[in-house]
Amino acid sequence: MVPYMLCFQFVACCLLVLLYSLRSGSASSAGHGPRSYPVIGCLLAFYENRRRLLDWYTEMLAASPTQTIVVDRLGARRTVVTANPANVEYILLGNFGNFPKGKPFTDVLGDLLGNGIFNVDGDKWFAQRKLVSHEFSARTLRELEIAVLEAEALDRLVPAMEAAAEPGGGAVDMQDVLRRFAFDVICRVSLGVDPGCLDPALPAPRLATAFDAAAGIIARRGAAPLAAVWKIKRALNIGSERRLREEVKVIYEAVMDLIRSRKKERFLVNAGAERNDLLSRMIDCGYADEDIRDMVISFIMAGRDTTSSALTWFFWLLMRHRDVERDVLEEITSMRRDSSNGTYAGEGFDLDDFRRMRYGMGRMEAIWGSDAGEFSLERWLALPTDSNSASGGVSPFKYPVFQGGPRTCLGREMAFVQMKFVAGAILRRFDLRPVDEGRTPAFLPLLTSHMHGGLKVTVRRRKVETTGNGLQDAATAENRSSFFS
Repeated sequence: MVPYMLCFQFVACCLLVLLYSLRSGSASSAGHGPRSYPVIGCLLAFYENRRRLLDWYTEMLAASPTQTIVVDRLGARRTVVTANPANVEYILLGNFGNFPKGKPFTDVLGDLLGNGIFNVDGDKWFAQRKLVSHEFSARTLRELEIAVLEAEALDRLVPAMEAAAEPGGGAVDMQDVLRRFAFDVICRVSLGVDPGCLDPALPAPRLATAFDAAAGIIARRGAAPLAAVWKIKRALNIGSERRLREEVKVIYEAVMDLIRSRKKERFLVNAGAERNDLLSRMIDCGYADEDIRDMVISFIMAGRDTTSSALTWFFWLLMRHRDVERDVLEEITSMRRDSSNGTYAGEGFDLDDFRRMRYGMGRMEAIWGSDAGEFSLERWLALPTDSNSASGGVSPFKYPVFQGGPRTCLGREMAFVQMKFVAGAILRRFDLRPVDEGRTPAFLPLLTSHMHGGLKVTVRRRKVETTGNGLQDAATAENRSSFFS
């Protein structure tokens, strides 16, 4: 009888606390944060908006005079969310040492990223940052990336698009194509192996599907209303957490097998001397296998989803704004044309010009003006050029897509090169049309902002003007010289 009475009393107390919370609820941050209650905080509002968290946060930040809100939620630490450039600069630069990623962040990502650079603070972060900064500045790595990028784009991406442009080729999901392309590129640059994701004759590599599944589960951890739920599932090894453990095991074993194989290879006489991929270079530095594994996994996660997501939204924007697409295409065509013979000299256009095409951070009218929610290419073209900023003359603290201060993304230049190369290769040859003209896709907030439902397009060959020869198919005007060298 006593256990039943204790259970009844516990439930009754919980109900009383909940009723009190509902009656005395108040909005935080002077009316501009989520509506919060004692004990449960903003859990109800968080759950209600769990499928539109990005829009929900944006609305609250836009309503706040300081573009800053405080979020209290049961099972989570008090969180300050800000879109104020002055605050961002203070966090990323002015008082950088006082703002580590922290345990709540590293707990969510730790089972996948381990002690990789994106999931550590302090001395571990500094040591990896120093190593990666040195490697990314090496000319040999840059040359490897360009060679891989050119081969992957011209030998696989363009032929795949050509096949889609054939009669009966059907619609293709550009988001999927670009993710496959990016996975091939980053694996060849980081690991020195070719997974062949864009090869239609091969099934999707198990490593790629494991990354997909693991990243999705990790992202859902971060968006969960109650962190205790996924932590309990992890402790019991059930549901999505059991699946995560299985997928991470696949990733870890694949990378560790590759590390052991590469080490053995590099001990052979005269072997490995020509390899410039990141894995080989880290092995040569003498790092422990587990540290190399974690760093490599972080590189793959960063290089795979970021550029492919940005390019997916880029192509969608151009399909929505055909006048801008015409301007971009004209620039690509004019910069690639050799005035003396009408041939093409390279695959892309000037790096600084492409930076001005970047998507803006957030939609704050207080930051960007009353037209913040509109697509306006002019807002970028009117800016002075500054190679140290995130995009042209925009402060990295106003536009922190590549972070800022000591945490500035080391792969920024590589990302720009890859995006402009792919944009030039596709736009010059193909005319993309959305399958659903009236659809406005939603952001899918995974570890990067994917497009919910993908980007289904039909592909047509584009005709380009050539000197003295009227019109010809873009694919026949091929010249593989690399203008990046």
